[in-house]
This record gives sequence, structure tokens and C-alpha cells, in this order.
Amino acid sequence: MLNICVMLENTNKKWSLLSDHAILEQLGAYLKQQRLKQNRSQEAIAKDAGINRWTLSKIENGDGITLTSFIQILRALQLLEVLQVFEATPVVSPLQLAKLEQQQRKRASGTSEDTKDLTSNW
Repeated sequence: MLNICVMLENTNKKWSLLSDHAILEQLGAYLKQQRLKQNRSQEAIAKDAGINRWTLSKIENGDGITLTSFIQILRALQLLEVLQVFEATPVVSPLQLAKLEQQQRKRASGTSEDTKDLTSNW
């Protein structure tokens, strides 16, 4: 299955040099390609996404739409996995890691019953 990471890596485009409109055109072309690959009409995808066909047509032609509509289209195309590149992973600094390790228990403390057994019977 083609995902957006592979799509971006397999091109010789310098994405940072593209205008916003050029990037929208690339995203629209990707959505259209995937829709046609699935042999589905704009109307069918729009209905499944809960948007107007006009909205789908706009993005496929390189015009801007809301991020919500974009996500709905990806969901209707069953392509939400392309969003995995945006998954934030928590980063722990070495200082934070050292503090966490200091806070971890090094020894088990005895229960109050254990301390009763240690009292002297003198």
C-alpha cells in the first residue's frame, strides 16, 4: 500500500521549495490517484466522507479545503495510515531520565509485621 511517506521519499521534489499552492496540487493529485485506483467516483467518496462533491473536487484541483475535510476524505479512502508520519513521540531528555531513575525504588521496605519480629525479647 502506498503511503504519503513513500510518495514523498520516492520523488525528486524539493518540498521546501514548493509554494503552498503547489503542495495543495500534489495532495489533490494524490487523493485523486488513490480514488481512481479504488475505482470510486467523486460522488461516492464525498458521500462516505460526509462532504459535498464540490469540496472533493476543490482539493483534487489543488484548491484549499479544511483540515477536517481532508481527514474525512482520507477516512473515506481508508488512507488514514498516511497520518502516521505526524505521530508525536515523547522525548525524554537525559536529565529527565536521570531524575526518573533516582525516583525509582532501589530496595523494598519491610512491612510493619516484619519489624515486629525484629524486636528483642529481653
